[in-house]
Amino acid sequence: MTLLFVADLHLRPERPDLSRAFLEFLQQEARGCDALYLLGDIFEAWIGDDAPMPGLDAIYDELAALSARGTALYFQHGNRDFLVGQAFLDTLGASALPDRQLIDLPGGQALLMHGDQLCTDDTEYQAFRAQVRDPAWQQQFLSRTVDERLAIARQLRAASKARGAEKSDAIMDVNPQAVTAALQQAGVSLLIHGHTHRPAIHDDQISAGSGTRIVLGDWDRNGWYLQVDDDGYQLIDFPIEP
Repeated sequence: MTLLFVADLHLRPERPDLSRAFLEFLQQEARGCDALYLLGDIFEAWIGDDAPMPGLDAIYDELAALSARGTALYFQHGNRDFLVGQAFLDTLGASALPDRQLIDLPGGQALLMHGDQLCTDDTEYQAFRAQVRDPAWQQQFLSRTVDERLAIARQLRAASKARGAEKSDAIMDVNPQAVTAALQQAGVSLLIHGHTHRPAIHDDQISAGSGTRIVLGDWDRNGWYLQVDDDGYQLIDFPIEP
């Protein structure tokens, strides 16, 4: 059994190098794997299934081909692509995951999250997250024209970048107590997430000698993925050619 996990690719037309790297990843590393988990922020922004991000058709086609060949595809919403809907996922042959998902791994169960829910010290972001995840807000947003949605998305990204520059690294990282609580509530000792752009494997997340947290890396100068198989797990990075 081979399972692969990625997050925070932030695919967009302005970064064709990321698209090329992900396409090669799908054609090589992911080819023949049992499952590929896309744990959020795969796309820099998503304004609705009726207006998929342009310039990524080869990615969409390869994901659909991977699914058609028998690899199970799973998608978990991030803070950038929370509006990805089932209509789009159906074209890929992918299944949507809830914000917290338990899965079986060779070594036991693990909890999957995008990770933004764990950044509880950033109260401003958590309020924004609650707003945009509200079905009424989403319905109102999706009722606007594509041009209006694009303009709003640009404004939200600009505002997020400006606010992020003013916040400390500690505030924008996960809260240790939130991590412990998530693991204990799920009844597992392994958590896999992205969002923070701080790839690492952390132990002692429940107590001394108990609890592991694997943080997936964001794709920029390097690409990152987690491979889990019968021999254990590896957090792997590779250079992305400009």
